[in-house]
Amino acid sequence: QDAKLFKDYTMQEVLDEFDVIESFEFPGHAIQPGEITKKQIDLYRKMGVEPPTSLQ
Repeated sequence: QDAKLFKDYTMQEVLDEFDVIESFEFPGHAIQPGEITKKQIDLYRKMGVEPPTSLQ
């Protein structure tokens, strides 16, 4: 999996993509991520992680 991910992205590019995801906390509810781009969803899946549900 690493070969596929880092063939297209550097570690810093991956970290930068995830750094811009905002999260929102509402009283009595779990923390929710803000809008997630298609590129971010692709990166999650390349890492073998199911992307979180966003507030899109």
